[in-house]
Amino acid sequence: MARNGDGRRRPTLEMVAQRAGVGRGTVSRVINGSEQVSPRTREAVRNAIAELGYSPNQAARTLVTRRTDTVALVISEHRDRLFTDPYFADIVHGVSSVLYERDLQLLLTTARTEAEHRRTGDYLSGSHVDGALLVSLHRDDPLPQRLEEAGVPVVHGGQPHATARPARYVVDVDNVGGGRTATRYLVGSGRRRVATISGPQDMSAGVDRLAGYRLELEEAGIAPDDGLIVEGDFSVEGGARAMERMLDAGQRPGAVFAASDMMAVGALRVLRERGLRVPEDVAVVGFDDTPMAQHSDPPLTTVRQPVERMGREMARLLVEVAIPGVRESQSVVLDTRMVVRESA
Repeated sequence: MARNGDGRRRPTLEMVAQRAGVGRGTVSRVINGSEQVSPRTREAVRNAIAELGYSPNQAARTLVTRRTDTVALVISEHRDRLFTDPYFADIVHGVSSVLYERDLQLLLTTARTEAEHRRTGDYLSGSHVDGALLVSLHRDDPLPQRLEEAGVPVVHGGQPHATARPARYVVDVDNVGGGRTATRYLVGSGRRRVATISGPQDMSAGVDRLAGYRLELEEAGIAPDDGLIVEGDFSVEGGARAMERMLDAGQRPGAVFAASDMMAVGALRVLRERGLRVPEDVAVVGFDDTPMAQHSDPPLTTVRQPVERMGREMARLLVEVAIPGVRESQSVVLDTRMVVRESA
């Protein structure tokens, strides 16, 4: 006989049915969310569950429904980035808010090395989750193809870069448009030597924001200067190193578009160390509008992307569309907007 940790008998499905005055099958239908139960009966069953303290056997339920009620969020970065980059905190917050409303569990994991990708792929392909959300994908990430071959429903946060075919379910922001907006603002302020610290060129966000920068310079009749384009890695230290390389090469920009707030903060630090004033000598614009943008010195002009909403849309798309398979494909693109502060 199954007993709780304190020695008392653990409530069973039959005990719930007896308390509610219904059959065992009716209790199962209520637990599994069936609509084929009257509201009055559903309330009676739920009251009996609450009174008895009954907890369904999740393993047995999974065998019947073939659902785990668990969704994985995989961030393809090293673990330390998860806790230092506020972008990921907003994604997690958005995703978890939707899953909480639907009584679904969130499994959060990171995977960047080959061994981590293999281990994560093995686990997610083993029927442990109902679907997966993939964020911060790089060109060499094997997970999308691995999960597609295993039949795991997947929603991508951003279109995978340089893949043979577009992903089926994607939520992204208008990175090209955001890059153009930032560059247009700097050019419009009268700056002609507009530099950029781009994002990684093995990621679609990095590629698209750089493309927006180039397009806007072309629109303004300014020839891009390769010496004013330095690649970063979306981190504070990466932004600082990129700014140092640019200045050490003898390049003195009048403005810098950094493709993330983290890199912009690193660039601000180096400019200050080199005795350059912001924005008097060099104007700086970031991308994201993270909390650090408001508290940097000076406060950072930036392109706001709705990261938390992106997380919500990803979770909604997975639960409502990808897992049920009600559409062959769907993409959502969210707008960005300029937020002007003292750095530009």
